[in-house]
Amino acid sequence: MKTSDFDYDLPTSFIAQTPVEPRDSSRLLILHRDTGDIEHCIFRQVGDYMHEGDLLVLNKTRVIPARIFARKVTGGRVELLLLRRGDVQTWECLVGGKGLRVGTKLIVEDGPKAEIVEISEGSQRVVKFSEPIEPFFPHVGNVPLPPYIHEKLNDPERYQTVYASEPGSAAAPTAGLHFTQRLLKELQERGIKIAYVTLHVGLDTFAPVTEKDPGEHKIHTEWCELDQETADKINQTRTAGRKVIAAGTTSVRTLESAAQTRQQESGIDQDRGNQLKRKDSLISSFRGPTSLFILPGYPFKVVDNMLTNFHLPKSTLLMLVSAFVGRERILQAYEIAKREGYRFYSFGDAMLIV
Repeated sequence: MKTSDFDYDLPTSFIAQTPVEPRDSSRLLILHRDTGDIEHCIFRQVGDYMHEGDLLVLNKTRVIPARIFARKVTGGRVELLLLRRGDVQTWECLVGGKGLRVGTKLIVEDGPKAEIVEISEGSQRVVKFSEPIEPFFPHVGNVPLPPYIHEKLNDPERYQTVYASEPGSAAAPTAGLHFTQRLLKELQERGIKIAYVTLHVGLDTFAPVTEKDPGEHKIHTEWCELDQETADKINQTRTAGRKVIAAGTTSVRTLESAAQTRQQESGIDQDRGNQLKRKDSLISSFRGPTSLFILPGYPFKVVDNMLTNFHLPKSTLLMLVSAFVGRERILQAYEIAKREGYRFYSFGDAMLIV
């Protein structure tokens, strides 16, 4: 397996620069795992491919206004993208600017002072603010859009899901952007259950794999949580023989991280654990960091169906969906999506893998 195996050509004209309105009017490609058959519909019809008793799992993380502009005390503009909080005053950041060495002092306009206290990989730095930065977000923070989106977003809430409630992400869980409150209500009225997890999306969602062997790629750690209420709903859904539908790769990683942790804590042999019968594939609550990197060959333990957007070439996200449905099949689906004029990436259309 090579990283180049997950490459494909995508002219920039396919990259969605603005979201469609209303949210659920985006297009939806249905990909059947068993046959490879493809259907085309509108996202608001997603419930036609779910059944009473199925469980839809959504990531309720909320994007913070993590892009902050500052200047060096000695002069020079600096851009900070907050990635992960260390303690109440310290953040891991992606920085833009020159001469950003340890000890460099910064001033955030209308905000606190700051200092670079550690150099990480590449353009990553650990920055310590003179006081917590969060209270200053309304004045100094900007919602960070992906680097391939060049159009100004007039309404920052459009880069949030309608159920976003737990601040902490540097990017949105974009598969969830298609849902409206009305659609969620309609799904529940059809007997489809809904549960929530949290995974705070970090830098790696935009980072292509640069190693020739994807197995050598070091994925960045992200914080996630699956509470006991959601674990109980998953267990009940499994016991009833219904399906768990993960909305987005972030929900997938949270569910599979929780399942993997339960397997390890239970002392289940790895080979046997990978072949657990459906009624035994139960999980417990989970809270903490995950660095789970899902590549083809990974045995999914919880997720039955996956809702996802169209991902960047050679990205960890494309590798994850390839693991779920097969590399050749997913790349073939992408070619069909291009031929049919689907919109790609964060503000683009969606795919439901059943």
